[in-house]
Order: sequence, then structure tokens, then C-alpha cells
Amino acid sequence: MSKAARPAYRCGECGWTTAKWVGRCGECQAWGTVEEAGARQGVHVVKPGAVTAPAVPIGQVKAETAHARPTGVAELDRVLGGGLVPGAVVLLAGEPGIGKSTLLLEAAARTARHETVLYVTGEESASQVRMRADRIGAIEEGLYLAAETDLAALVAHVEKVQPRLLIVDSVQTIGSADATGVPGGVTQVREVAGNLVRLAKERGMSTVLVGHVTKDGTIAGPRVLEHLVDVVLQFEGDRNSRLRMVRAAKNRFGPIEEVGCFDLHERGITGISDPSGLFVSRHSEPVPGTCVTVTIEGTRPIPAELQALVGPTEAPQPRRTSSGLDAYRVAMVLAVMERRLNAKIGKCDVFTATVGGIRLTDPAVDLALMLSVVSAAGDKALPPGLVVLGEVGLAGELRAVRDVRRRLAEASRLGFTQALVPAGSLENDAPRLEAPKSRGGLVAVRAPASRTSNFAPGFDVTEVENVWDALAHVR
Repeated sequence: MSKAARPAYRCGECGWTTAKWVGRCGECQAWGTVEEAGARQGVHVVKPGAVTAPAVPIGQVKAETAHARPTGVAELDRVLGGGLVPGAVVLLAGEPGIGKSTLLLEAAARTARHETVLYVTGEESASQVRMRADRIGAIEEGLYLAAETDLAALVAHVEKVQPRLLIVDSVQTIGSADATGVPGGVTQVREVAGNLVRLAKERGMSTVLVGHVTKDGTIAGPRVLEHLVDVVLQFEGDRNSRLRMVRAAKNRFGPIEEVGCFDLHERGITGISDPSGLFVSRHSEPVPGTCVTVTIEGTRPIPAELQALVGPTEAPQPRRTSSGLDAYRVAMVLAVMERRLNAKIGKCDVFTATVGGIRLTDPAVDLALMLSVVSAAGDKALPPGLVVLGEVGLAGELRAVRDVRRRLAEASRLGFTQALVPAGSLENDAPRLEAPKSRGGLVAVRAPASRTSNFAPGFDVTEVENVWDALAHVR
């Protein structure tokens, strides 16, 4: 006698299966994602069925339908790769109250000037959205508004309005009667997203879905949600600042390196085409613990200021606090300072931060971070008008970074007069590492093996090979 089939449980995030229910997935370690998937069955042989369109050589496929249409918001179009592609599904995620609805309502109003747009809100009433539209000037004849939380009603609105652009705010608030669970659950989100993606592809309708985020900043819901959509955008910003930034974590139609900058104010949200200078503070005279670098966000060079504060502590475990910087990268740079530069910061609290709320992940800011900490520890300001670039290696060498000339050109445009860069950055020379002998104190240095050249009128560039030469140059 064959044994009765036992029920199986499957993780909604990664698909891991188990015979018993558990609260935490044994594969992806996600909590609350394991649900009953029915009895275990063998593999079913699928018979050939009707095809929707015959397969053709790839050279005969028309690519005109994949051309992007601008939304009218230049900074959003920059991140999308030119605009919204017909049939594309975009997922925009961000913290509550950061400005997602305001941005999409602005884009919807501008698109509605020449195309039909349907805005479906599941979190707010239609009157609330209308009040926001009045405030930001987003009243257009081609913009339709519906307050719905049922998937079937949403599809009915699409059938009646026939929009070219559909905005759903948000996907976690829409529920389907054909799926189990409550709206926002794993099963419901998967069912709603799958139907909306199918609807967008069948009609060639651009679709934007607003998504919630968890406490750690990741997109809420099953991971399959990010796989289903074509574009994933992250909306970032500090609640204490008006600056907002949109980054692409996934984009099937364009680059993922671009970033859009916005100014969120009481009259709406405005794109910032030239963010240079927003992340650099103005000092009447040089201040210890500050250093300016230039990062690359997509195709745009942006100067940014790093600040550091170093102070002795009696605590057994000194604090290492960073804001706007990768904590692991900061720890690595501090370790290189202690080991290679003999810096006595093991019993000091070290606080590092960026100006203006920008988040820096570019390795080119390593040397600027190191010099800002050295400046703060020695209470001695760096030379005025200095810009620092370079990635720091574990052996103390400086590695060349990309787009050095573009970074230096932007620094020169903003009035900086000198720069410190890794050797070979301007001529692609191979840098050489030659560690000096220790002489005690904060750091043992030798005469800097550097070369200074005139990059532009009034702007000098000094190339150094390692951290010892860089520190000797600024002392």
C-alpha cells in the first residue's frame, strides 16, 4: 500500500520546500514566507499547445516598440534610460513619506498632456490625491484617478479608460479574490504583480508599481516581485533634508549607474539638473577633519565633502560611526591607517560623515576619507582648494580610478585649484609601491615621489604612488 501524499510547504521568496511548516526559511533565512503548497506530486509532462506568435529570426524582430517615451521629468527619464518603454513594468520603492506619490503624480500629469494616464490609489482616497494635485499643479484632462483595492476592479478601469500609462500606488494594497491570504502577503503580491505584468505586456501599456520597504530598506514582499518587473528604482533621501535621489537597481532598457536628484518642497518635487555644490559646505577658512573628493553617479561627476572627528576615549571599545559611507569600507581604511601609517587611533572614537545626505560607495573616496581622519587626528587642516581622489589598497598602494579627467574638470569648474590623484591616472602609468621604513610617531614618511602637472589654467594635479607619499604631500 502506498503511503498517502504528505502536504509540502514552500518558501515564497526562494522556492525552498519542506515537509513540515517552519517559521523561517532554511534556504534564504526569511521569516514568515513558508506556506502550504499542497501535496507533493511528480513531474507532469506538458503537451504541446497553441503558440501566440511564431518564432522568427532575431534580425526580423522589430525594435521600434522598445523605444522609450519621455515622461517629462528629466531626472526620472535619466534614471530610466530615456523614459518609459511601452509594456514595461517599473517598481518604485522607498520609505513612507519620502515623496514617491508626489514624484509619480508629477510624472503622470506631464505624461497626460499627450497620452491617457490612469492613476490607481489604494492607500489614499481620491480626494486626498486631488488635494495633492492641486498643490503641485498636476491637474490635466488626460489624467484619470481611481481609488481601488480590488484587482478585478482595477482591470475593469483599465478596460474602460484604455491608458497608455498605469500607475498603481501601491501594489501591496491591491488584493485578488483568486488568491489566498491578505493584501500585502506573499501569495497576494505574487498574484497581483503577475496579473499586472501580463496586462502590461498584452496591451503595450507602461506600468509603474509603488512598493513598500522593510525596516532594513529592502523591498517588501516576495523576491519574485523584483524578478517579474523590468525596472526596479530605489527612492532615497533623508527626512531632515529636501534632497531626494532615485537610483536604478535593475533596468532591462538602460544603465543602472544613473542617479536622479530631486528637491522635495511644499509645491511638489523639482529635478536638480546640476547637483554640484550641494554636497560641499562653504568654510570661511580651512577646517581640520574635512576633505573634498569627486564621485561619479552614472555619467555625472559630483563633488562631495567628507568630514571626520577623532577624539580619545576611556571606553574599552572605541566607537566607529559613519553616516553616508560604507561602514565596512571605513573600517578597512582605518585598519590600513593603523597598520601602514602607524596611526595611533586604536583608543579613539572616530566619526565620519558626508555633507548634504549623499551616500558614497565609490572606492575613489578612500584617500579623501583617510586624509580627513588624519587631519582630524592631528587637528591640522588640509590645504585650501584641494580635491583628493584614489582607491586605497590593503598594502598601502593607491589604485587609479575611472573618469579622472571628468572628475578633475568638474572640480576645476567649481573653483578648486589643486588635486591629489594616484600615479598614472592621467597617463595610465603603472604605479609602484615602495614602503618606507618606520620612524615612529603618527606615520613614517619619506620624500614624496610625486609629479605635479598643470591640468588646466590655475589647476595643478599631483600624482602620488601610495598613502605615504599622499600624506607627505599634504603635510
